[in-house]
Amino acid sequence: MKTSARAVARYGLLTALALILSYLEAQIPVFFAVPGMKLGLANLAVVTALYLSGAPCACVVSLVRVLLVSVLFGNGAAFAYSLAGSVLSAAVMILLKRTGRFGPIAVSAAGGVAHVTAQLAVAAVLMGTSALGWYLPVLWFAGVTAGAVIGLIGGELCRALQRLKWGEDRP
Repeated sequence: MKTSARAVARYGLLTALALILSYLEAQIPVFFAVPGMKLGLANLAVVTALYLSGAPCACVVSLVRVLLVSVLFGNGAAFAYSLAGSVLSAAVMILLKRTGRFGPIAVSAAGGVAHVTAQLAVAAVLMGTSALGWYLPVLWFAGVTAGAVIGLIGGELCRALQRLKWGEDRP
């Protein structure tokens, strides 16, 4: 499969956006009532990639972002949490979008739930305990809420980019 220069540029722009949003999110002081909860700002780039450029682009943006953020700002444990969350989140979002029954808000909210579920599973494995399971409903609520907001913004961003004919040259 031949990838156009426009598609490569799109992948790069979305990956750069995800990296910038990850950095900005790391600068936000933790003020949430849910310890460990983040807004998932980088998912804005993944949702946009999924809806405008397709599943392969969304996967590349998600995985490259995880790798770059881990190398630049993280550590091995952060990489494990982020990779697990990103892989499950992307898989769920891709599957739900493919049904054609869900828009960006629901897809992103489900991705948020999948992300926190995978991260809690990794934490349980690394800590050798299932006692963390009590925290799952709290994280699911946070994942749905943050995911829905990101999906709302992502949907608006997709509409704006479609008016600019962003997705015309799909790989």
